[in-house]
Amino acid sequence: MARWTLLAACSNLTAGEPSVLWARYVQLTQIESVFRSLKSELGIRPIYHQLEHRADAHILIAFLAYCLQITLKQRLLLHAPGLTPSAVLEKLAEIQMIDVWIPTVHQRWLILPRYTQPSSDTKLLIEKLRLELPNQPPPRLTAQTEGSEIEAQTIR
Repeated sequence: MARWTLLAACSNLTAGEPSVLWARYVQLTQIESVFRSLKSELGIRPIYHQLEHRADAHILIAFLAYCLQITLKQRLLLHAPGLTPSAVLEKLAEIQMIDVWIPTVHQRWLILPRYTQPSSDTKLLIEKLRLELPNQPPPRLTAQTEGSEIEAQTIR
């Protein structure tokens, strides 16, 4: 019982049903975990905002990341119960998006945006989670215009 009293004293919650208090505490630790994930795994560092709407946008992005992490966690419980969201994100990070630039004889560039093919265990993970990789994006043809700006045209 002392543990619940200590937990209530460390928060702004009033003492109530221990199970509700514990559920909120667990949710708080999950939210903190997502913030750590934003900083470490995704490489997003804290930004000191001088405008309130920018701070609100930062909170929104953090909240959306939390929602995505919880959604992934629930999907893992259904399809791959032994995995954690961070392990899945680490595995899926192996898939890279790259642009292959090929010069043409007409002083243009053929750009082939491609993602790397996943390894066999990553393919298995994608299948277990019942996900599909999108089709490779279509190639683009670019030409340099005045002022060194590049104009892109999608080839279908």
